[in-house]
Amino acid sequence: MLLQNRDADEIQIRELVNDVVKGIRDKNADRIVPHYTDSVMFVPASPLQYAGELSKENLENWFASFQGPIGYEVHNLTITRDETVAFCHSLNRICGTQCDGKHTDIWVCETIGFQKVNDEWKISHEHQSVPFYMDGSYKAAVDLKP
Repeated sequence: MLLQNRDADEIQIRELVNDVVKGIRDKNADRIVPHYTDSVMFVPASPLQYAGELSKENLENWFASFQGPIGYEVHNLTITRDETVAFCHSLNRICGTQCDGKHTDIWVCETIGFQKVNDEWKISHEHQSVPFYMDGSYKAAVDLKP
């Protein structure tokens, strides 16, 4: 029975991640926000850290920085969990055309922490980062691909 619950938990977590991805692609903050509980997020862009409830306004501002659709892909999603806490990690591709006409196509490393709240998985921690060149320049290596 425990194995069946664990399988059900992994399915629910994968569905949650997929729904967040669909929300990003559709630029639909209302689809994304309910998947979060009070959380801490570390992101590559300013201000680098958000704490508390996920802000619909922050998401909409990010969405508005793209002219058209946002491409978002999750690769190699790996999940580790017990009954009330789970973590996943993946390599994610973000692409699209920004409002200034520049095309973005970068890969980020992502780790997400989940907690089970009233028998439902919620995101409580998210960390995204980009690799950097270790040649002394310490510049973001946004041209790397897995």
